Amino acid sequence: MLTTAARPYIDASVPVLREHGLALTSHFYRRMFAAHPELRHLFNQGNQASGVQQQSLAAAVLAYAANIDNAAALAPVMERIVHKHAAVGIRPAHYPIVGRHLLGAIAEVLGEAATPGLLAAWDEAYWLLAGELIAAEARLYQSVGTTPGALQSLVVCRVEREGDDALSIWLQTPDGTSPGAFLPGQYTSVEVTLPEDGLRQLRQYSLSDAPQQPWWRITVKREDGRTGAAPGRVSNWLHHHVQVGQTLRCSPAFGDFHPELTGDAPLVLVSAGVGVTPMVSVLNALVAQRSVRPVLFLHAARSGRHHALQADLAAARTQLPGLRTLICYEQPQPEDRLGTTFDRAGRLDLRVALAGLLPDGLGEADFQLCGPQAFMREQWAALLDLGVPAGHIHREVFGPELLDHLA
Repeated sequence: MLTTAARPYIDASVPVLREHGLALTSHFYRRMFAAHPELRHLFNQGNQASGVQQQSLAAAVLAYAANIDNAAALAPVMERIVHKHAAVGIRPAHYPIVGRHLLGAIAEVLGEAATPGLLAAWDEAYWLLAGELIAAEARLYQSVGTTPGALQSLVVCRVEREGDDALSIWLQTPDGTSPGAFLPGQYTSVEVTLPEDGLRQLRQYSLSDAPQQPWWRITVKREDGRTGAAPGRVSNWLHHHVQVGQTLRCSPAFGDFHPELTGDAPLVLVSAGVGVTPMVSVLNALVAQRSVRPVLFLHAARSGRHHALQADLAAARTQLPGLRTLICYEQPQPEDRLGTTFDRAGRLDLRVALAGLLPDGLGEADFQLCGPQAFMREQWAALLDLGVPAGHIHREVFGPELLDHLA
């Protein structure tokens, strides 16, 4: 618990962080990478180049300061951060480095406003948080049976295109078995060393098949930069270079997004774009369990060319008696068939969809969301407007929005 001496300084930092948070985190990363260039291999350099990581950390620091006494609010996002840290191999030895450069950035950006009392308070607050993360990460590493940064070499046993912009990759151990247990909805980190500059990068991809299979499958969307975002160097490398027989180094499965598969209440899976991958893992796991649970599968895509894993969905329709589906294509193409490959043209509107598919029992259903952040915000707001309790809505979150809803 934060001491009474430190608390006024942290409380007073909140408006300062709102104004100077991005400048502070940008300076922090420049400072830390200059002193420890080896950490560039650990941090997502695509997010660094776009400024997303700096914005994410600024939101996290602000949210932590604003909620430092609200353990209930911080607990779920702490769990997400612990899983993400484990997926990239964060070690206890990294925390003193981060702490030193974060405190240095505060002092240098705030100048005279960074009084000894303020710096001492933030040193205390940082180590309070770091201690909790280090302990939680140690427990997670132990439960998974791994050590920080450990990767296993997996063999690509199958590669398949999924429409215009996605690629499914099947992975097994060298002796042809599953790489390990996981819960549907979890992800693995895949290591790629980029040939242009030798930069080692890890990216997280949801596992897209059932854990009962003797393989892992990931489905990777190629980020080509056409939407305005920077091209994804790792996703493009995988699309251009991965082939059967190749070896990829991957982490164990991590992630706190794993829907409960048992129960009688309706399970509602809502996804868009490549957010379909963990939802298909859930569907395939339910198939393997011969589940009769009521399941609604709602998915939005630009068109059939951008709708990955359609074969899995078609198979699930024949094997899950409680499954109902709604597929929306925003820009259907001539080859897309209304009533066959998709059900509605236009955007997914939960207010309309649920009125027809789930007219009763909204408050009992379990809702799972995955997709672009704007999509998930829209669906979250729609569900709250419909009276769904917030505790029944869950979403898969990567990177920039781990903490910002607390700010």
